[in-house]
Amino acid sequence: MVGAGIAGVACARELVAAGHEVLVLERGHVPGGRMASRQLDGRPVDLGASYLTASDDAFRQVVDDWVARGLARPWTDSFHTATPDGLQGTKQGPLRYGAPGGLRSLVEDLATGLDVMTGTEVSRVGPGPRVDGTAYDAVVLAMPDPQARRLLGPELQHLVDREYEPVLALAARFPVRDWELDGAFVNGDDVLAWVADDGSRRGDGAPVLVAHSTAGFAAAHLEDPAAAGSALVAALRRVLGVGAPARTYVQRWTYAKPVGERDAPYGLVDGVGLCGDGWGASKVEAAWVSGYRLGRALA
Repeated sequence: MVGAGIAGVACARELVAAGHEVLVLERGHVPGGRMASRQLDGRPVDLGASYLTASDDAFRQVVDDWVARGLARPWTDSFHTATPDGLQGTKQGPLRYGAPGGLRSLVEDLATGLDVMTGTEVSRVGPGPRVDGTAYDAVVLAMPDPQARRLLGPELQHLVDREYEPVLALAARFPVRDWELDGAFVNGDDVLAWVADDGSRRGDGAPVLVAHSTAGFAAAHLEDPAAAGSALVAALRRVLGVGAPARTYVQRWTYAKPVGERDAPYGLVDGVGLCGDGWGASKVEAAWVSGYRLGRALA
């Protein structure tokens, strides 16, 4: 298993449950992928995925278990809409869940008992299947298509043809809370696309907002994301009418969201599997379902 995000870990769990030995390789220092968090003044802030939903029956059981154990919590079913000039009305949707310990804690929980090697780079996945020259019964790449393309040989690259949009995520801690919202979809702004109240979704009431940029703004600032911080803060203050933050941090996501559509829930050819949110919608739930179904198919 190459990649220890929620898709890779879900796939590995299904294989282990079926009696197979699975080695999970992750180039980062911790599992989680885009369900990532960063410490800001001693508190983890969700900088990747904003929340999760649960409409799939199998995933709902997982989420219900997290809620029962206090790892996840119901957050909200209502978000604001906004324009560059400020907040508008609210929009109802499915129930969204947050995690008191950050969304990455949910991936860590799923990874309990798995053989995970972090800080491990993979250079090549080829026929056999083989990973950097070592043969395995099966290999799964649980990552965005552009990253998988760099690892796969030409005979398999046609499977990973979906493009991804970038996003810059701004974490901003304020002296006090002077807003009333859980989240807001921002329409028509060149800089901001989404704002989440991290204290609300985590349940501790911390005066922290996380704002995601538009793809176009992110693409223009990928080389130096920190330099984009002032523009992100200005847009956030303009849209929400809030004061100046006391501390900020900008996270770059080069491959944040898949573009277009793909009907298949996973890819599987000659012992090489592919899974993740690129095999569905850009959602935590879709990534888990993709890995879960691929794991069952391989088992």
